Parts: sequence; structure tokens; C-alpha cells
Amino acid sequence: MKTQHRKGRPSPKPTRNGASQRQLRAGELIRHALVQVLYEDELQDETMVGVSVTVTEVRLSPDLRNATVFVEPLGGAHAEEVVKALNRHTGFLRGRLGHAIDMKFTPALRFRHDVSFEDAARMARLFDNPKIREDLAKVEPEPAFEAPAPVHRVTPKVPGSKTSGLRTTAPRKGGNGDRGA
Repeated sequence: MKTQHRKGRPSPKPTRNGASQRQLRAGELIRHALVQVLYEDELQDETMVGVSVTVTEVRLSPDLRNATVFVEPLGGAHAEEVVKALNRHTGFLRGRLGHAIDMKFTPALRFRHDVSFEDAARMARLFDNPKIREDLAKVEPEPAFEAPAPVHRVTPKVPGSKTSGLRTTAPRKGGNGDRGA
């Protein structure tokens, strides 16, 4: 059963991660625009002086009015201070963003530190661990998929036919296999 908006229209179908196609598309639009704004406009904050920030992802609420922006400072240094500084300047950034995008509403921004880089580094360290490498070497890889052999039907000799004995037929490609050879 589809969920319904208040006005009776079906809500957009969510993707695997829960966001609709519209949310994903608008998130990418906002991410690109924020990158431009952060590149062109210098924030008047001493924490942000000389700091390059990577905007990794923008997640939007279903009504597209609230955006969570995941950022990572270059090198990962002072991430919490950079996120606090960006959150202090959300009004300025939202105003610049409103001029850069063509949406009915400019979403409210909330900045968060993106920990996916740290998680990836932690996983890489785990895979470099000699004990884990040993365990991975013990696991047998799954066999490759092999197509089953064609089914052969054995047809007894029909009285009055020109062939002697039994004959085998393989199903024809695209056919149902009931016709003889």
C-alpha cells in the first residue's frame, strides 16, 4: 500500500537508502551549489581562514525544507571546529544558496562531520591486520556460475521411420524441445 500525502497524492517512491529520486536530485543540486558558494565567498570566521572544505553529501527531508550537509575539512584536521563555524554561518550560506539554486524553498542547512572517511580508514586497517588476512585466505571463493548441461530426450524408434534404434534430441534454442532432430 502506498503512503499518501495530505492532498491524496501518492508520495514519491523511496530508493534503497530511503530517499526519493527527487530528494537525491535536489541534494546533488544543493551540494554543487554549496561547493561554489564555499569556493567563491570567504566566510568571516577565523576558524575558516585557509581551510578547504569538502562537501561529501547533502541529505534532504521529504519536504525538501531541511538539508543535512556532510562535510570533511581537507586533511581532517579540526573537523569539529570547522563544523561549528559552518553552523554559525548557516544564515549567510542559505542566502547565497538561494541565489544559486532554482527551488521553491531554500532549505535550512545543518552541517555534520562526515565520518565515512574515518570508517573507510578503519576498515582498511582491519583488512591489513595479519590475523584477518589469514582468515580471509581460509575462506574458499564461491564457484563461478556454470550453465546446466542441455537436457537430452531419448525417443524410441517409431515404427515405419527410416532410423534404426534410439535417437537423442537436444532442445533447440528458443524452442520448447518437443521437436525431433
